[in-house]
Amino acid sequence: MLRELRPAIVVFIGLMLITGLAYPLAMTGMAQALFPRQANGSLIEKDGTVIGSSLIGQQFSSDRYFHGRPSATLGPDPADSSKSVAQPYNAANSMGSNLGPTSKALIERVQGDVNTLKAENPGMAVPIDLVTTTASGLDPHISPDAAIFQVPRVAKARGMPDNRVRDLVSQHVEGRLFGFLGEPRVNVLALNLALDGGAPK
Repeated sequence: MLRELRPAIVVFIGLMLITGLAYPLAMTGMAQALFPRQANGSLIEKDGTVIGSSLIGQQFSSDRYFHGRPSATLGPDPADSSKSVAQPYNAANSMGSNLGPTSKALIERVQGDVNTLKAENPGMAVPIDLVTTTASGLDPHISPDAAIFQVPRVAKARGMPDNRVRDLVSQHVEGRLFGFLGEPRVNVLALNLALDGGAPK
């Protein structure tokens, strides 16, 4: 019986070392050598301090900043670890809301957001990505239309001319990948950092 087991054990150990140790180490080493910024999370620094990642959205609530898409991610309730509470852009718990189009809670949340945005910018159609979440809940981008929609609020809060803020948005529109994949988009964190760099405090 040992004669039959020995080859299986040797193959198991060999494959475990190759796929569980050698391969991951080789891929990690290649990633660090060829794409160090991406391999380390595409982190963004300001004054030597990491303030976020270009791949993960953040919550901005002040009128002085552009806001990203709503996020449905959850985290443990500090008061009761057996329960979950909303923690927008919680990178440790990427998820969508799983609420369907007939969900009363979803309809009420979206309608409330639409009403708030219409009051903020009367007469303009509300871009859909400002009221809907993504499957990951971590999307760092909004559409150019969603950024332009927010220009009057941000400009007013900062005491800046609308056209200056609109120009800043235009400068931060990222085109389609390879010219045809995906849609034009704006990274909210990068735009807000540029806004802080070029706007009165």
